Amino acid sequence: MLGIYLGEDTMRIFNIAICLSLLTLISAARAAEPPRTIVTTQFTQDIANLPGKKMITLTLDMPPGSKGVPHRHAKSAFIYAYVLSGKVRSAVDDAPVKVYSPGENWFENPGAHHVVSENASATEPAKVLVVMVLDANETVLTTPDPK
Repeated sequence: MLGIYLGEDTMRIFNIAICLSLLTLISAARAAEPPRTIVTTQFTQDIANLPGKKMITLTLDMPPGSKGVPHRHAKSAFIYAYVLSGKVRSAVDDAPVKVYSPGENWFENPGAHHVVSENASATEPAKVLVVMVLDANETVLTTPDPK
């Protein structure tokens, strides 16, 4: 049986090359993922004249190129969304995809399926104000579609 002997320096260089290749692959895989939207709760309040209901306001900071996954909100949630800045591409249920600009808005009825939610720009951030009215006992606000 023939064997090939590689010196210590050659093996060290070979190991470093393998490690660098793996790091490059990992970095490339991470770079391929679109940036994620940052969701910040701004306000939560029980609604005094609607017993059992609460209102939650959120802001969505959408980096350039960010894309949400299709999802549904809490079953009791009525949602109002208002674009503060940037351009947002959205589609709810069977409605066509639409690009919303600052000052434009949409709503989602309880049980609605939000099939498209993304920043319409690859270079500019977008920001959305979301107001939800839902049952006070709801704790899970968003459920992504199963894969």
